[in-house]
Amino acid sequence: MSRVLSRVLVAAALVIFVAGGAQAKDPKQPIKIGAFFALSGPVAPIGTPTKLVAEMAVDQINKAGGINGRPLELIIGDTESDPAKAATIAKKFIHSDQVAAIIGPTSTGEGMQVKKIVEEAGIPIFMTVGGDPPIMQQTGPFTYIFKSPQRSSTAITKLFEYLKEKKLTKVAMLTASDPFGKDGAVWLEKLAPDYGVTFVAKESFGPKDTDMTPQLTKIKNAGPDAIICWTIGPAGAIVAKNKAQLGITIPLFQCHGQPGPEYIQLAGKASEGDRMPSTKLMVAAELPDTDAQKKVIQNFIRLYTDVYHFDKQFPINTHSGYAWDAITIVADAMRKAGTDPKALRAAIEGTKGYVGISGTYNLSPEDHNGLGLDSMVIIQVQDGKFKTAK
Repeated sequence: MSRVLSRVLVAAALVIFVAGGAQAKDPKQPIKIGAFFALSGPVAPIGTPTKLVAEMAVDQINKAGGINGRPLELIIGDTESDPAKAATIAKKFIHSDQVAAIIGPTSTGEGMQVKKIVEEAGIPIFMTVGGDPPIMQQTGPFTYIFKSPQRSSTAITKLFEYLKEKKLTKVAMLTASDPFGKDGAVWLEKLAPDYGVTFVAKESFGPKDTDMTPQLTKIKNAGPDAIICWTIGPAGAIVAKNKAQLGITIPLFQCHGQPGPEYIQLAGKASEGDRMPSTKLMVAAELPDTDAQKKVIQNFIRLYTDVYHFDKQFPINTHSGYAWDAITIVADAMRKAGTDPKALRAAIEGTKGYVGISGTYNLSPEDHNGLGLDSMVIIQVQDGKFKTAK
């Protein structure tokens, strides 16, 4: 009886194995992509609409036939704006869900917590974080790590070019004490000498602080020509309001993470005249017809507002295109190389001339972002709306 039972079990196991193998090779089987964003917590105003755009991108890809006939399937995770939570989800994506690639997370701190995990696992990840550290050699290898938003160093270079043009050389720095703010401070100090910028004051604040009057008072007394604030979220609007309350009239420049209706809504009249580096998405109507991005951006805006109606709850901001660019670049690489992690990684790294929402991407082994200065513009709040700065 034991021999008969043994043979039955072996035969059953073979059937299961063959069936499983057939399923794995089934051309209709979805390709899983992990997508985690801050859907709750302080960074949720950025992470939540980013998740909606990720779903929109996948929906459009699947309607167009998927990846060589296979649909994409997003496995969604909420980091809760917590780097430790992001790390836990990344491990789940890799070891339990067995995703082919990962999109996200939202903040630089989350990205840094995830960096080592995905690098050791050898799974491609296209981050939607603003800071540079995840793709910097100084913080460890970034072979499998890419990011879609412009580098902080690119945004700061664009800003310094504008300051030089306007002959604003005595500047005050006001940065958040979180990883994104610290990354900005590093690049601000490193690049300033190249553009004749001198910092007459350097202040910082906690990302959850609700009053920056003490720091701005010190800045006012230092007599700068302009103020650069480097933070994302509501803190930037608080700085604008505190500045107005103190009667400070010099120009305020925000970072590339602030352009969006929420900034103007939170800061109110205090935002008038504020300037910041931005993706072209924020001034799409002003782009010349010769700009290669214009049609791509216009189609994105049409989908976002007229087809999916996301604008009713989340008006378009500079972050809106990040997940779209990340997913479409990964999808394009999958069409060329399949889902083998090494081959997919190499295909992503080989992306050239890819016209996205945030710019034209030209990736390389040294640059896992691939966006240049020509992907950015300096914008200004004028009559309660964003316009190209003059």
